[in-house]
Amino acid sequence: MPRRLGQHFLSDPAILDRIVDALDPHPDDVVVEIGPGTGTLTRRLAPRVGPVVAIERDRRLAAALLTPEPGLTTLPNNVTIIAGDALTLDWHETLTTALGPRPSALGHSFKIIGNIPYYVTSPLIERALQPPLPRVVVFLVQREVADRVVAAPGGRVYGALSVGVQAVTRAERLFVVRAGAFRPPPTVDSAVLRLTPRSDPVVLEEERAPFRAFVVGLFGQRRKQLGRALREAAGLTADRAAAACDAIGVPPSARPETLAVPEFARLFRHVAR
Repeated sequence: MPRRLGQHFLSDPAILDRIVDALDPHPDDVVVEIGPGTGTLTRRLAPRVGPVVAIERDRRLAAALLTPEPGLTTLPNNVTIIAGDALTLDWHETLTTALGPRPSALGHSFKIIGNIPYYVTSPLIERALQPPLPRVVVFLVQREVADRVVAAPGGRVYGALSVGVQAVTRAERLFVVRAGAFRPPPTVDSAVLRLTPRSDPVVLEEERAPFRAFVVGLFGQRRKQLGRALREAAGLTADRAAAACDAIGVPPSARPETLAVPEFARLFRHVAR
Protein backbone atom coordinates (compact mmCIF):
# COMPACT_ATOMS: atom_id res chain seq x y z
CA MET A 1 0.00 0.00 0.00
CA PRO A 2 1.38 3.46 -0.87
CA ARG A 3 1.67 4.91 2.63
CA ARG A 4 2.75 8.26 1.16
CA LEU A 5 -0.93 8.82 0.32
CA GLY A 6 -1.94 8.34 3.95
CA GLN A 7 -4.30 5.46 3.23
CA HIS A 8 -5.85 3.38 6.02
CA PHE A 9 -8.57 0.99 4.88
CA LEU A 10 -11.77 0.23 6.79
CA SER A 11 -13.68 -2.98 6.11
CA ASP A 12 -16.05 -3.53 9.07
CA PRO A 13 -19.54 -3.69 7.46
CA ALA A 14 -21.29 -2.41 10.60
CA ILE A 15 -19.10 0.69 10.80
CA LEU A 16 -19.33 1.29 7.05
CA ASP A 17 -23.13 1.10 7.23
CA ARG A 18 -23.18 3.63 10.08
CA ILE A 19 -21.12 6.01 7.94
CA VAL A 20 -23.58 5.59 5.05
CA ASP A 21 -26.49 6.07 7.47
CA ALA A 22 -24.99 9.43 8.48
CA LEU A 23 -25.48 10.59 4.89
CA ASP A 24 -29.25 9.95 5.19
CA PRO A 25 -29.15 8.06 1.88
CA HIS A 26 -32.04 8.03 -0.59
CA PRO A 27 -32.38 6.13 -3.88
CA ASP A 28 -32.26 9.30 -5.99
CA ASP A 29 -29.24 10.89 -4.26
CA VAL A 30 -26.22 11.89 -6.33
CA VAL A 31 -23.09 11.28 -4.24
CA VAL A 32 -19.45 12.27 -4.64
CA GLU A 33 -17.14 9.88 -2.78
CA ILE A 34 -13.64 11.11 -2.02
CA GLY A 35 -10.96 8.43 -1.77
CA PRO A 36 -12.83 5.15 -2.31
CA GLY A 37 -9.59 3.17 -1.85
CA THR A 38 -10.44 -0.51 -2.13
CA GLY A 39 -14.15 0.24 -2.49
CA THR A 40 -15.42 -1.08 0.85
CA LEU A 41 -17.47 2.04 1.57
CA THR A 42 -18.47 2.35 -2.09
CA ARG A 43 -19.98 -1.12 -2.08
CA ARG A 44 -22.06 -0.38 1.04
CA LEU A 45 -23.11 3.03 -0.28
CA ALA A 46 -24.01 2.36 -3.92
CA PRO A 47 -27.06 0.10 -3.39
CA ARG A 48 -28.70 2.76 -1.20
CA VAL A 49 -28.31 5.83 -3.45
CA GLY A 50 -28.41 6.97 -7.06
CA PRO A 51 -25.28 7.81 -9.09
CA VAL A 52 -21.96 7.68 -7.22
CA VAL A 53 -18.92 9.51 -8.63
CA ALA A 54 -15.86 8.26 -6.76
CA ILE A 55 -12.59 10.23 -7.05
CA GLU A 56 -9.44 8.20 -6.31
CA ARG A 57 -5.97 9.74 -6.43
CA ASP A 58 -4.13 6.40 -6.42
CA ARG A 59 -4.35 5.25 -10.03
CA ARG A 60 -3.47 1.68 -9.06
CA LEU A 61 -6.45 1.53 -6.74
CA ALA A 62 -8.69 3.26 -9.30
CA ALA A 63 -7.77 0.60 -11.85
CA ALA A 64 -8.41 -2.17 -9.32
CA LEU A 65 -11.89 -0.77 -8.63
CA LEU A 66 -12.68 -0.97 -12.33
CA THR A 67 -11.28 -4.52 -12.61
CA PRO A 68 -11.49 -6.09 -9.15
CA GLU A 69 -9.30 -8.98 -8.08
CA PRO A 70 -10.75 -12.52 -7.89
CA GLY A 71 -13.05 -12.86 -4.90
CA LEU A 72 -14.14 -9.21 -4.95
CA THR A 73 -17.48 -8.24 -6.44
CA THR A 74 -17.56 -5.71 -9.23
CA LEU A 75 -18.87 -2.29 -8.37
CA PRO A 76 -22.56 -1.62 -9.02
CA ASN A 77 -23.44 -0.01 -12.34
CA ASN A 78 -24.32 3.31 -10.69
CA VAL A 79 -20.68 3.93 -9.70
CA THR A 80 -18.30 5.99 -11.86
CA ILE A 81 -14.60 5.90 -10.93
CA ILE A 82 -12.53 9.01 -11.62
CA ALA A 83 -8.75 8.68 -11.35
CA GLY A 84 -7.56 12.07 -10.15
CA ASP A 85 -6.61 14.28 -7.22
CA ALA A 86 -9.63 15.64 -5.35
CA LEU A 87 -7.57 18.65 -4.28
CA THR A 88 -7.10 19.82 -7.86
CA LEU A 89 -10.21 18.56 -9.66
CA ASP A 90 -13.31 20.73 -9.89
CA TRP A 91 -15.85 18.44 -8.19
CA HIS A 92 -18.87 20.10 -9.77
CA GLU A 93 -17.36 19.92 -13.23
CA THR A 94 -16.42 16.29 -12.59
CA LEU A 95 -20.02 15.52 -11.68
CA THR A 96 -21.34 17.15 -14.83
CA THR A 97 -18.76 15.38 -17.02
CA ALA A 98 -19.48 12.00 -15.45
CA LEU A 99 -23.28 12.24 -15.33
CA GLY A 100 -24.20 14.86 -17.89
CA PRO A 101 -26.00 18.18 -17.23
CA ARG A 102 -28.80 16.54 -15.27
CA PRO A 103 -30.46 18.66 -12.56
CA SER A 104 -29.81 16.07 -9.87
CA ALA A 105 -26.07 16.39 -10.39
CA LEU A 106 -25.96 20.11 -9.74
CA GLY A 107 -26.70 22.70 -7.11
CA HIS A 108 -27.75 21.63 -3.63
CA SER A 109 -28.95 18.18 -4.66
CA PHE A 110 -25.73 16.21 -4.26
CA LYS A 111 -23.99 14.79 -1.20
CA ILE A 112 -20.34 14.13 -0.34
CA ILE A 113 -18.82 11.24 1.59
CA GLY A 114 -15.34 9.90 2.15
CA ASN A 115 -12.71 8.26 4.32
CA ILE A 116 -10.12 10.93 3.74
CA PRO A 117 -6.35 10.99 4.42
CA TYR A 118 -5.45 12.76 7.63
CA TYR A 119 -2.78 14.98 6.10
CA VAL A 120 -5.19 16.67 3.66
CA THR A 121 -8.30 16.83 5.85
CA SER A 122 -8.55 20.60 6.19
CA PRO A 123 -8.03 21.31 2.45
CA LEU A 124 -10.61 18.66 1.53
CA ILE A 125 -13.15 20.12 3.96
CA GLU A 126 -12.55 23.51 2.39
CA ARG A 127 -13.03 22.06 -1.11
CA ALA A 128 -16.22 20.28 -0.05
CA LEU A 129 -17.70 23.58 1.12
CA GLN A 130 -17.08 25.47 -2.11
CA PRO A 131 -20.35 26.67 -3.70
CA PRO A 132 -22.63 25.38 -4.94
CA LEU A 133 -22.79 23.65 -1.58
CA PRO A 134 -23.82 20.01 -1.22
CA ARG A 135 -26.78 19.01 0.92
CA VAL A 136 -24.48 17.28 3.40
CA VAL A 137 -20.85 16.21 3.82
CA VAL A 138 -19.88 13.09 5.79
CA PHE A 139 -16.15 12.56 6.27
CA LEU A 140 -14.25 10.02 8.33
CA VAL A 141 -11.38 12.07 9.71
CA GLN A 142 -8.79 12.09 12.47
CA ARG A 143 -10.60 12.40 15.79
CA GLU A 144 -8.54 15.44 16.76
CA VAL A 145 -9.62 17.27 13.60
CA ALA A 146 -13.29 16.43 14.20
CA ASP A 147 -12.95 17.80 17.74
CA ARG A 148 -11.44 21.01 16.38
CA VAL A 149 -14.20 21.46 13.81
CA VAL A 150 -17.04 21.15 16.36
CA ALA A 151 -15.27 22.93 19.25
CA ALA A 152 -17.09 25.62 21.21
CA PRO A 153 -15.63 29.07 22.05
CA GLY A 154 -13.20 29.11 24.93
CA GLY A 155 -12.02 25.54 24.47
CA ARG A 156 -8.41 24.54 23.97
CA VAL A 157 -8.97 23.28 20.41
CA TYR A 158 -11.33 26.05 19.26
CA GLY A 159 -9.64 27.87 16.43
CA ALA A 160 -9.78 29.19 12.89
CA LEU A 161 -10.94 25.82 11.50
CA SER A 162 -13.83 25.74 13.99
CA VAL A 163 -14.94 29.26 13.11
CA GLY A 164 -14.55 28.87 9.35
CA VAL A 165 -16.58 25.65 9.15
CA GLN A 166 -19.24 26.63 11.69
CA ALA A 167 -19.82 29.93 9.90
CA VAL A 168 -21.37 28.06 6.96
CA THR A 169 -22.44 24.66 8.35
CA ARG A 170 -23.92 22.86 11.30
CA ALA A 171 -21.02 20.64 12.35
CA GLU A 172 -21.48 17.35 14.23
CA ARG A 173 -19.05 14.73 15.48
CA LEU A 174 -21.20 11.61 15.29
CA PHE A 175 -19.10 8.70 16.57
CA VAL A 176 -15.52 7.52 17.05
CA VAL A 177 -13.86 4.75 15.02
CA ARG A 178 -10.96 3.16 16.86
CA ALA A 179 -7.60 2.80 15.17
CA GLY A 180 -7.78 -1.00 15.33
CA ALA A 181 -10.69 -1.02 12.86
CA PHE A 182 -8.32 0.02 10.01
CA ARG A 183 -5.72 -1.86 8.05
CA PRO A 184 -3.01 -0.82 8.54
CA PRO A 185 -4.06 0.85 11.81
CA PRO A 186 -3.22 4.54 12.14
CA THR A 187 -1.62 5.84 15.30
CA VAL A 188 -4.75 7.73 16.37
CA ASP A 189 -8.51 7.22 16.45
CA SER A 190 -10.87 8.59 13.82
CA ALA A 191 -14.34 10.12 14.00
CA VAL A 192 -17.25 10.62 11.64
CA LEU A 193 -17.86 14.29 10.97
CA ARG A 194 -21.11 15.51 9.42
CA LEU A 195 -21.40 19.02 7.97
CA THR A 196 -24.82 20.33 6.97
CA PRO A 197 -24.79 23.72 5.18
CA ARG A 198 -26.72 26.36 7.09
CA SER A 199 -29.76 27.99 5.55
CA ASP A 200 -28.60 31.19 7.30
CA PRO A 201 -24.79 31.25 6.95
CA VAL A 202 -22.99 33.64 9.27
CA VAL A 203 -20.91 34.97 6.37
CA LEU A 204 -21.91 35.47 2.76
CA GLU A 205 -20.22 33.66 -0.08
CA GLU A 206 -18.27 36.73 -1.17
CA GLU A 207 -17.09 37.31 2.42
CA ARG A 208 -15.71 33.84 3.04
CA ALA A 209 -12.14 34.27 1.78
CA PRO A 210 -11.42 37.59 3.54
CA PHE A 211 -13.28 36.39 6.65
CA ARG A 212 -11.10 33.28 6.79
CA ALA A 213 -7.92 35.36 6.43
CA PHE A 214 -9.14 37.69 9.19
CA VAL A 215 -9.92 34.82 11.58
CA VAL A 216 -6.64 33.02 10.84
CA GLY A 217 -4.79 36.26 11.57
CA LEU A 218 -6.51 36.71 14.94
CA PHE A 219 -5.92 33.12 16.01
CA GLY A 220 -2.30 33.59 15.10
CA GLN A 221 -2.32 36.02 18.04
CA ARG A 222 -4.51 33.85 20.28
CA ARG A 223 -2.36 34.30 23.39
CA LYS A 224 -2.75 38.07 23.17
CA GLN A 225 -5.70 40.22 24.14
CA LEU A 226 -8.14 41.02 21.35
CA GLY A 227 -7.24 44.71 21.17
CA ARG A 228 -3.56 43.88 20.73
CA ALA A 229 -4.38 41.07 18.28
CA LEU A 230 -6.40 43.46 16.12
CA ARG A 231 -3.52 45.92 16.05
CA GLU A 232 -1.00 43.28 15.03
CA ALA A 233 -3.12 41.06 12.76
CA ALA A 234 -5.38 43.66 11.15
CA GLY A 235 -3.10 46.69 11.36
CA LEU A 236 -5.52 48.79 13.40
CA THR A 237 -4.54 51.67 15.59
CA ALA A 238 -5.16 51.27 19.32
CA ASP A 239 -8.20 53.58 19.11
CA ARG A 240 -9.71 51.72 16.15
CA ALA A 241 -9.12 48.35 17.81
CA ALA A 242 -10.83 49.54 20.99
CA ALA A 243 -13.74 50.96 18.97
CA ALA A 244 -14.14 47.69 17.08
CA CYS A 245 -14.30 45.70 20.30
CA ASP A 246 -16.79 48.17 21.76
CA ALA A 247 -18.96 47.92 18.63
CA ILE A 248 -19.53 44.19 19.15
CA GLY A 249 -19.79 44.40 22.93
CA VAL A 250 -16.54 42.60 23.74
CA PRO A 251 -13.80 44.11 25.93
CA PRO A 252 -10.38 44.64 24.30
CA SER A 253 -8.94 42.48 27.07
CA ALA A 254 -10.82 39.40 25.80
CA ARG A 255 -8.87 36.77 23.91
CA PRO A 256 -9.76 35.70 20.35
CA GLU A 257 -10.66 32.14 21.35
CA THR A 258 -13.50 33.40 23.57
CA LEU A 259 -15.44 34.93 20.64
CA ALA A 260 -18.41 33.03 19.22
CA VAL A 261 -18.71 32.67 15.46
CA PRO A 262 -21.29 35.48 15.05
CA GLU A 263 -19.03 37.81 17.08
CA PHE A 264 -16.15 37.10 14.72
CA ALA A 265 -18.44 37.95 11.79
CA ARG A 266 -19.58 41.25 13.35
CA LEU A 267 -16.01 42.17 14.20
CA PHE A 268 -14.86 41.35 10.66
CA ARG A 269 -17.55 43.52 9.11
CA HIS A 270 -16.81 46.41 11.46
CA VAL A 271 -13.09 46.29 10.66
CA ALA A 272 -13.73 45.90 6.91
CA ARG A 273 -15.91 49.00 6.67
